[in-house]
Formats: sequence, C-alpha cells, structure tokens
Amino acid sequence: MINKTRITGLLFAILTSYSSHLWANDEKPFSIAIHGGAGTISKANLSDEQEQAYRDKLSQAINAGYKVLEKGGDSLVAIQAAINVMENSPLFNAGVGAVYTFDGQHEMDASIMDGQTMNAGAVAGVKHIKNPINLAEAVMTKSPHVMLSGAGAEEFALTQGFQLVPVTHFDTEKRYEQLIDAKKKIKTAEAAKDYQAANHMMGRDYLDLDYKFGTVGAVALDQNGNLAAGTSTGGMTAKRFGRIGDSPVIGAGTYAENGVCAVSATGHGEYFIRYHVAGDICAKVKYQQKSIIQAADEVINQRLITAGGTGGVIAIDQRGNIATPFNTEGMYRATRKSGEEAQVMIWRDK
Repeated sequence: MINKTRITGLLFAILTSYSSHLWANDEKPFSIAIHGGAGTISKANLSDEQEQAYRDKLSQAINAGYKVLEKGGDSLVAIQAAINVMENSPLFNAGVGAVYTFDGQHEMDASIMDGQTMNAGAVAGVKHIKNPINLAEAVMTKSPHVMLSGAGAEEFALTQGFQLVPVTHFDTEKRYEQLIDAKKKIKTAEAAKDYQAANHMMGRDYLDLDYKFGTVGAVALDQNGNLAAGTSTGGMTAKRFGRIGDSPVIGAGTYAENGVCAVSATGHGEYFIRYHVAGDICAKVKYQQKSIIQAADEVINQRLITAGGTGGVIAIDQRGNIATPFNTEGMYRATRKSGEEAQVMIWRDK
C-alpha cells in the first residue's frame, strides 16, 4: 500500500530543497573595498610588526563592512562601519591618527555619497568630531546641504546629538614628529628665499615623504544593487590657511552612482580636484562603456600621472567588480566579494 503521508513528506522536502537552491542561486552579488592611503610605502622602512599591524587593521575594517552586507544591510552602513574602524586607529591619517596643520592643530575632512539617490554629504575643517564620516552622513540625510565647514559644521553636529571631543583626542607622537620635520624643511626653503620650493613642499613632495598616505575610504555594492562611497582624512601635514583637499569634494575624492560605479580616492588632493578623478572614472564607465578596471587605470596611471598627480583609488561597479589602481610605491587596501575571503594588500605584489 502506498503511504500517502510519506510521499507527501518527500515531495515537500524536495520542493523545499529546490526552492532553497533557487533562492541561493538568486542571491545578488555584493562587494566592498577599502583603502588606507597611498604613498611611498617602502618595504625597507616598514618592519614586520608594523606591516602586520596594518594588515590586521585593514582586515578588521573590511570585515566590519562585509558583515553588514552579508546580512543584507545597506552599502552606506557598510562603508561607515569600515571607515570608523580606520578613523579610530592611529595607523591612518583620519580621525585619531590625523596629521597636524602648520599651527599644530587637526583639521579633518570627509564625504559620503549614496549611489541610489545621488545624495551626498561632506564636512571640511572640523576639529572636534571623533568620526567625521558619520557627520558627513548626517549632513547628507539630515540637512538640505552637501558640504558644511569648520565651526558651522560642528554647530550642526551638536543639533544632531554628536558629542564634541577635545583636540588632544587626535594627538599622536608619530604625526607630531612629522610636523616638526616638515616645518624645518619649509623654513629652510623660506630662509633661502626659495619660495617656489617652499610652496612645492606644501604639495606633491608630501606624498614622497609619507606625509599624506593615510587617508581612508570605502566603496561598496549591497545585495539590493545600491552603490556607496565614502572618504575621510586628516589632510596634509603642515597645511596652512584652511587648506581643503579632494576628500570632501564630490566628484574629486568621492563619487557613487547606481548602475555605474563608486569611487574613493587618496593622494595629492589638488590634482584629484583639478582632474575630477572620481567622477571621471565613473564617466568613462557610463558613457564609454569601459570596464571599471580599464577606466580607473586610465585615469590614475595615464591622465593623472602625466599631469604630475600621485595617488590611487578604490572603485567598484554595478556587478561588484573591483579596481584598486595606484601610481605610488604602495597603497594600503583590502577587498572582499560575496562568498570569498578578504584580500589585504599593500604593494603591487600584495
């Protein structure tokens, strides 16, 4: 006699298994990439202990963002989670590890962009915000503006429940030593009336001296197909006159557009602003149908380097493909795609 109950149970099990298989195959890809800055990161000058410290922190950051995406979370939440880890580490030029201005202060910049809505938020020259990327997100979602600066940005922060921290929160011995060294070189050039050299030192030479390799950023694609990008920095060592780089400038240091790409940059900010680096990469993908790898490489290793600009980017497209080109000796970075382990890299050969 046929056991109808048993057959029904077997059919249910088969259908359930088949449905689960279809659901699993229907899952959309998600990816995340982060950077901790580009510059003359010499293997000879980085001890085994220092290298491991960077790799550990990059792993922590990329996995923090990945966990958000893995659970179906939003790309905006994921990139903030990753950037917060790096902002809270003295290893990077953002948040607690921010470099010093010429006057011995800290002035931090950050920006974030939502690829789904094309909304964006940025802050520049803030001095008392523990995690500037979070304030940039608040500007994007809680204000009608895109960029707020200085005391005004911090006044807005208070209206949003942010707690200001003392300037000493961002002090680190390593960054202070860099400031002293930089000021000596600048004053030597000025004393010799070599103003061109002094001004030049406030620019691209800082990358050569590892004075601006710690800017942090993240880009992500979530399971709903939404792209997001964010960047946070302490700026340039010994910067003067309220200098603002590319990190808070939408289209220069940060850009995201659903169906196209998301980009976060690090390097000599003045060049990234002039050449509209982040936006240019996405434009090549959107209008010239170039792959994210080709578009990012053309901008960083052809157009930018020809102009004299140094640095790199992390970029991700609508399918989760990732590009991490740089034209310096190294770039702290990490990537992770759905179902894969994290890849942490510093030099071209990892």
